[in-house]
Amino acid sequence: MKKELGLLIGFVLLVVAMAELIGMQFITLGNTTITVLPLVFSVLAAMLLGLPMVRKGILATIYSKGNIQFSAKYLLYIMLPLMARYGADVAPRLREILTVGWVFLFQELGNVGTVLLGLPVAIMLGLRREAIGATLGLGREGELAYISEKYTLDSPEGRGVLSLYLIGTLFGSIFFSIFAPIMAGFGLDYRALAMSSGVGSASMMTAASSSLIALMPENETTIAAYAAASQLLTSFIGTYTMVFVAVPLQRFMYNLLTGGSRRGKEAA
Repeated sequence: MKKELGLLIGFVLLVVAMAELIGMQFITLGNTTITVLPLVFSVLAAMLLGLPMVRKGILATIYSKGNIQFSAKYLLYIMLPLMARYGADVAPRLREILTVGWVFLFQELGNVGTVLLGLPVAIMLGLRREAIGATLGLGREGELAYISEKYTLDSPEGRGVLSLYLIGTLFGSIFFSIFAPIMAGFGLDYRALAMSSGVGSASMMTAASSSLIALMPENETTIAAYAAASQLLTSFIGTYTMVFVAVPLQRFMYNLLTGGSRRGKEAA
């Protein structure tokens, strides 16, 4: 076990180092700049090397069942330093942020959008218990923690939230890096776009705010502060919104959409 864990840590460090060497890449398409973060490269590399046809020899040891369970169990702990970083970005512009604080709170209502829009689609596609993890939110740290504590990551609900977590990491940051500049092109205020960058995902927030900064470098400090404040509030207040609003709403809708079956009630 110790040998497997040592290989896993060494492998992770190697993948992260390679991703950092590649660095943040900017792809320009007309007036839009797509931001591809090192995080995307590292996750993509780890996924590709974990495919069954590739997972041979030393890779089979690295991707052992014990290492996979260890990674799932301690995934949340590596997210904690991000909270400290958000606080450091917010503090210098706290007075300015407080003047529009109610707007930050209002945006938290958007956290139930995944339940209202995503759950019916997931049920229609044939998902059942997986839909609970997949549509509770954007599948980021808060949802990952809630689902892992209530159902474990080895459950269908856990597979649902993990799938969204990986999809969001790979494609969410690319989508947000495109979407934010497009909205700026329609004349939306850069501060509003910076606030909307904080959706609970560090990679998506970074991609969106980095694209805005590339368009408006003179407003870099304001964009970074507003995005970080929004992200911080989403991470904290969004958790309470999830527990007290999204979860009961999802339970009601799930039982309604599945016909109130015994299986559906047990899953919700």
